[in-house]
Amino acid sequence: MMSSGSYGSNVGRPAQGLIGGVGMAAVNEVERPFKVTVLGAAGGIGQTLSLLLKVYLPAGSKLSLYDLANVPGVAADISHVDTQVPVEWYQPSKRGDTDELEKALEGCDVCVIVAGVPRKPGMTRDDLFNVNAGVIKSLTESVAKVAPNCLLCIGTNPVNSCIPIAAEVLKAAGKYDKNKLLGVTLLDNMRACTFVNELVQPNIVVKEVPVIGGHSATTIVPLYSLTAAVTRLSAAEMAKLRHRVQNAGTEVVEAKAGKGSATLSMGAATAYFAIACVEALMGRRKPSVCAMVDTDGAGRAPYMAWPVQLGREGVETRLTIGRVSDAEKTLLDSAIPILIKDAEKGITWFQKQAKL
Repeated sequence: MMSSGSYGSNVGRPAQGLIGGVGMAAVNEVERPFKVTVLGAAGGIGQTLSLLLKVYLPAGSKLSLYDLANVPGVAADISHVDTQVPVEWYQPSKRGDTDELEKALEGCDVCVIVAGVPRKPGMTRDDLFNVNAGVIKSLTESVAKVAPNCLLCIGTNPVNSCIPIAAEVLKAAGKYDKNKLLGVTLLDNMRACTFVNELVQPNIVVKEVPVIGGHSATTIVPLYSLTAAVTRLSAAEMAKLRHRVQNAGTEVVEAKAGKGSATLSMGAATAYFAIACVEALMGRRKPSVCAMVDTDGAGRAPYMAWPVQLGREGVETRLTIGRVSDAEKTLLDSAIPILIKDAEKGITWFQKQAKL
């Protein structure tokens, strides 16, 4: 039985368009083939992510898909999309075999991890920790071995703890680069924009809302006071918006009535994030995004979601933010102890695993 395969690029024109209000127009052909590897490609997030990368990656890019099961079908399905992005797939023949994983990672420029257990009704991101911590550890070990120079983007929850775990794995392997490890929190920004635009359009269009802190409930701090909407919204309206952004994941879980979580919107957000990373590595632009990053000693917590500017080597600049409202400052003050605790939880877990 085959454990890997590939589908050649099509000769049609790259598709163009907009998805969910986030512009993702396909880019012209790349100067050299850039490879994006998706780990967890057959899951709910992974399938959406893989499809959008097939559609919107620059022509000539390579897309590598890996999962423990069902990935051949995903690869076959999206390979029918008429773009010049060839698709490869890899799947282990038995659990514990890392050969196919390492093949999927060979030569990758951007690795996106969305593998792990999805959120279910009644579950908090903390409930996901015990299973997903092990997933992040094992996958990051292979990244450190095969593709230590890639830009590693992690969307697996709980991101607040998974990023510190990945950092510890890379440090233990002597491969850690604080500018090449990013937690994908961009869905919070997308939600923040969507929700405020429902209120203020057509008078104004809010194109960006900085969201800092973390990627779980009260650690999510949307900074509406820094947007054009601040003059259109009352303090009560902004407070309601912030609360909705913080609880948007639960909103989707409950709406799906136990049959899924925010896989589609997370897939779109992660695709946009990955494409921004590719364009930065190509040197075509220096996109600004919010991501969970090592604060490099400058933050009040060791890892935080923060606006950064991307460049050819990953995070080029950790950006500064303007003066926020008192309400937002209070939210951030409350989030900091949780972020510190979440980071310590991931680090402590890794240290215990290292002793086994």
